Amino acid sequence: MTALTPDIPVIETERLVLREPRLSDLDAMVAFYAGEERTRFIGGRVDPFQVWGRLAGQIGHWALRGYGMWMVEERATGAPVGRIGLLYPATWPEPELGWHLFDGFEGKGYAFEAASAARDAGARLFGLTGLISLIDPENIRSQNLARRLGATIEREIEFMGHPCHIWRHPGKTAA
Repeated sequence: MTALTPDIPVIETERLVLREPRLSDLDAMVAFYAGEERTRFIGGRVDPFQVWGRLAGQIGHWALRGYGMWMVEERATGAPVGRIGLLYPATWPEPELGWHLFDGFEGKGYAFEAASAARDAGARLFGLTGLISLIDPENIRSQNLARRLGATIEREIEFMGHPCHIWRHPGKTAA
């Protein structure tokens, strides 16, 4: 039996490395998903077994779509900062630029730096332009980041049972 190993490009910025998800990221993800405040806009808290499934799904997305979410690590320390990248699960309206940072890494400009790099890589490597970001109307921090990235609200939809704004990033609109 051969292993299914997706080819995940490494993207480097001044302070960050966007790289493949690893089993060693599991503890940081479990800690993140244990918190109610940090996860309330992405489905809420989940138990460690469900986090395992999310990590496996993150790798599987790369295998199925050829692109996905990167784990982001701080270049200076190697610490996992969060997950940022491109996702298009079966129920999504179109490819999304998504992000979340782990506790202690907010307010340093990491989300902007990594999301900019991921969006640029999406266009350059995968031909994904005019991406959307699905953002809860109460998620002010993500709205501020989307605005800083040059995205604008396109419309409101109901998504996974909740109101959601579709923010459109600059670039060619998806077909």
